[in-house]
Amino acid sequence: MSDSTFDGAFWFKANGSGEGGCVEVAVTPEVIGVRDTKDKGDGPILSFGRPAWTSFVQDLHRGEFAPEWLSL
Repeated sequence: MSDSTFDGAFWFKANGSGEGGCVEVAVTPEVIGVRDTKDKGDGPILSFGRPAWTSFVQDLHRGEFAPEWLSL
């Protein structure tokens, strides 16, 4: 998927994010994009289909991931 998929997309990060180690997320009708904030929009974008993203977020809420994973 090309980066043009996210042209004009609104990228956001959590309000509680600090200056380092943050990611930004953009939501489009087809896919969700995730990128490293430090790249200032010039780095790669990971793209996830909506079903995969939804499953990931639901697993986070259920505590499916070990706490040490969340601090990486």
